[in-house]
Amino acid sequence: MRLRTIILTGVSIALLAPAIADAQTVASNAAVSSESAKLRKIFSDSDEASLKRNPLNALFRGDYRFGGQFGDGITDQYQAREKAATEADLAALKTIDRSKLSSEDQISYDVFKYQADMTLRGFDPALLRTATDRPIDHFYGIQTMFPDLSSGEGAAPFKTVADYDNNLIRLAGYVTYLDRAIGRMREGLADGVTNPKLVMQNVVDQLDALIAQGVEGSTFYKPVTKFPATVSAADQARLKTAYAAFIRTQLIPAHTRLRDFIKTDYLPKARTTVGLGQMPGGAAYYRYLVEQTTTTNVTPEAIHTLGLSEVARIHSEMEKVKTQVGFKGTLPQFFEYMRTDPKFAPKTAAAMRDAFFAIDKRLSVTIPRDFDTIPKSPLEIRPVPPYKEKTDAGGSYQGGTPDGSRPGVFYYNSYDLPSRFTWGYETLFLHEGRPGHHFQISLAQENTALPAFQRFGGNTAYVEGWALYSESLGKELGLFTDPYQYYGHLNDEILRAMRLVVDTGIHSQGWSRDKAIAYMLDNSAMGRTDATAEVERYIAIPSQALAYKIGALTIQRLRAKATVALGPKFDVREFHAQILMSGALPMAVLEAKIDRWIASKKAR
Repeated sequence: MRLRTIILTGVSIALLAPAIADAQTVASNAAVSSESAKLRKIFSDSDEASLKRNPLNALFRGDYRFGGQFGDGITDQYQAREKAATEADLAALKTIDRSKLSSEDQISYDVFKYQADMTLRGFDPALLRTATDRPIDHFYGIQTMFPDLSSGEGAAPFKTVADYDNNLIRLAGYVTYLDRAIGRMREGLADGVTNPKLVMQNVVDQLDALIAQGVEGSTFYKPVTKFPATVSAADQARLKTAYAAFIRTQLIPAHTRLRDFIKTDYLPKARTTVGLGQMPGGAAYYRYLVEQTTTTNVTPEAIHTLGLSEVARIHSEMEKVKTQVGFKGTLPQFFEYMRTDPKFAPKTAAAMRDAFFAIDKRLSVTIPRDFDTIPKSPLEIRPVPPYKEKTDAGGSYQGGTPDGSRPGVFYYNSYDLPSRFTWGYETLFLHEGRPGHHFQISLAQENTALPAFQRFGGNTAYVEGWALYSESLGKELGLFTDPYQYYGHLNDEILRAMRLVVDTGIHSQGWSRDKAIAYMLDNSAMGRTDATAEVERYIAIPSQALAYKIGALTIQRLRAKATVALGPKFDVREFHAQILMSGALPMAVLEAKIDRWIASKKAR
């Protein structure tokens, strides 16, 4: 009887153990859920407040609630609000117990904190002055994006009368911004903080092109050249009159004021040097930008050395292609052949367009080999608009909306056709289209499980690193069967390696524009038009070009690590999903995520 009691007691304890464990699990899950809910509210509140302060960002995301607002992103008051908001976000984050979060929410916590910490550092008065005193450049200046936004073919909707009226309000804000930019540049002249002459001369050329369009030929007039059926004839007549009057009396004069200020007041006093390091406060600002752009602590000096090493490695691959196609001569002679032989020049802009459509068709068949996560958003192929094609990149991408109502767009540049090369088509499309920017940006936007800052935000090392990594997938996706197209891939890869050398050379080692252009021509088959545009881009937007190689090398290293660690368990489609489906992550956060994935796969 005593034994029976002991046995029964043992059975009772055994029966109770799962219940106790279940209760503990429920309590643990509840704690995780509660802490995650608090975190998600911080994210949601921060995002909503940011959209209200930055209504144009909302517009690009397909959120049209603030369509009748422009924002005041160039004022001291705006900067003060942004700093206060960042401090508030970090203070709120301190109330969260990270250990109680799910693994995905821990990633979100880490990304949010990293971005907020980096943003707050940028409000240091010396760093902030170096940025705000230079509000206009030829690459990211508002005059390069706002015409497209307002054209009826960009991110802004033109489906209702309210949409057309909202655009007029935004245009008034744009005019105010341009005038405030003049004020900021006057402050820069007083501080000795200016953009280089060549950057601002490019801006003058852009403004000249916009002014020369006149009224009815203006990009800003395009929305009233075609109306949806829902807009009445009376409203159409009113809007045409209003748009023409605004362009004539407000917009053209604003562009003219800015152009004349730059020509008359700014250019004579702008610096002749091109590197940030040659400007007051520029060296410290460049180091900050390098860290912000690459999301690493790698120094400009180390990046320069890495670039030289990568250039040498890629040259050895180019030698193999040279041998394969039977070219007799040196590698520099092969470069000259690739950039000058007429057979490599596009015949027409239409032929260039058709080639990209053909590449897209081929990839639609092979993409599933490497990806089982495919964006729903469609991709369109368009030429770069004429008003900015002279200074624009050879190709670019504009994201669509999460619901697919506005597609992603791959832009190809057909300006100066003899300077474009057919052997660069495949790698360009892999980078800007599928599976590059279009996949990464669209998949993030469509992933509603992510907080908004991960769906719509990001960092350059991840975004451009993924796109450059995508180029390396060409062979496994059935491209690069033509050795000249593979050479095009190597030529684009060496471009990104040269960027490490040239960007740091310009901004931390005192290189001149001409020295940078010569380096690029000597080490690749780039044409002078492209090399010049590239160098002037690095001068205008320091450090941005470093991100491509740093990000791509990180992803390639992580793939190699996973391949070795997992052996037959490695699935490239699953690896790509791991890389893509948490939004754009800083490099350290991305590596930690892949390490956890490898560990979980090995444990199964």
